[in-house]
Amino acid sequence: MIEAIKALQYEGTKAEVAQGFKERGNEMAAEKKWTDAKEFYSKGIAVLVDRGEDKWDKPQDMEAEQKLRTTVEEQLYVNRALCNLELKNYRSTTLDCAAALRINPSNVKAHYRSAAALFALDKVLEALDVASRGLKIDPDNVVLKKLLDQIRARATVKEQQDRRRRAEQKRKQQEQLVLATALKARNIQLRGSKDPPNLEGASIRLSPDPLSPTSMLEFPVMFLYPMHNQSDFIKAWAEKDAIEHHLSYILPLPWDSKNEYKPSAIDCYMDTVSGGLMKIGKKLTLLEALSNGKTEIVDGLVRIYVVPVSLAGRWIDEVKRKKNK
Repeated sequence: MIEAIKALQYEGTKAEVAQGFKERGNEMAAEKKWTDAKEFYSKGIAVLVDRGEDKWDKPQDMEAEQKLRTTVEEQLYVNRALCNLELKNYRSTTLDCAAALRINPSNVKAHYRSAAALFALDKVLEALDVASRGLKIDPDNVVLKKLLDQIRARATVKEQQDRRRRAEQKRKQQEQLVLATALKARNIQLRGSKDPPNLEGASIRLSPDPLSPTSMLEFPVMFLYPMHNQSDFIKAWAEKDAIEHHLSYILPLPWDSKNEYKPSAIDCYMDTVSGGLMKIGKKLTLLEALSNGKTEIVDGLVRIYVVPVSLAGRWIDEVKRKKNK
C-alpha cells in the first residue's frame, strides 16, 4: 500500500510531479512543519533537475510543460528558502534564493529571504545590497522596507564598532612604537622563546601614559628561588625601584624554615644575552640592572634569581653543568 502511494507521487509529467511535491510542501509549511516541507520541496527540485525524461509521462504540449517547469522550479527554490530560513540554515537559504533569482531576477520573496539570511549571518553590506535591489523591484513592500531599516541600523552600529576598533588598533600600534623606542633608548635587551609563560595579563608598559616617552617603564618581574623551587611574581615593578625595595616586603619567606633568605645572606642574579648569569647588586634599580647591555628580558618577563650566599657556588655549578650537557 505504501509503495503504491509512493508510486502515485511520481505519476504525471515532470512538471506535474514537481508541482505535486510543491503543493504537499505548502501544506506542511502552512502547519509550520518546516523540516517536512523542506523535504517535499527538495523532492520536487530533484525531479526537475533530473535530466532523464523516460520516468515521467510525456507532455502533450512541450512548450506549456517547459513554462510550468520553470515556474514550479522557481517556487520550489524560494519556498525551500523559507524553510531553511525558519530552520536557521542561513547559508542554504542564500543558495536557494540565488537559484530562484537565476530563474527570475525579479522575485521579491527571494530578495527578502536572502537579505534576512545574510542579516542573520551579520553580513550587513551584502544584506543591504540584496534588500535594496528588492525594493527597487517593489518600492512599496512594507516587510522589505522594515528589514532594510533593521539592516541599516545594524550597519550604523557595525560602522561605529569598526571605527572604534580601528582607533584602538592604531592606539596599540602607537603604544608599541613608543614602548619600543623607550626600551631602545634605555639599552634594554629583549628576546622571545618558543614557550612563553602566562603572565596573567601583565606586560612591559609605560605608566601612567603609554603614549608618552617621559612615562616610567614598568615590568613584570619574577623572583625565582631555584634552590627551593619557589617563586614570587610582581606584576608591575617600576624601573626606578631598587631590588632591595621589593625584597624588603617579600622577605622573610614563609617556607624558609632554616631562615636562609635574609637580606644580608642572599645574592641576586640575572640571565645574560650570552646565555650565562650575572650577579647584580641589591641596591641597584631595575633600570640599572637591565640597561648594562649584558642582561636580557625573555618573553617580556624579568627573572631575578635569589640564592643564599652559602648555596650560590653549588647552584652556579649546577647551572653550568646543565648548560654543557
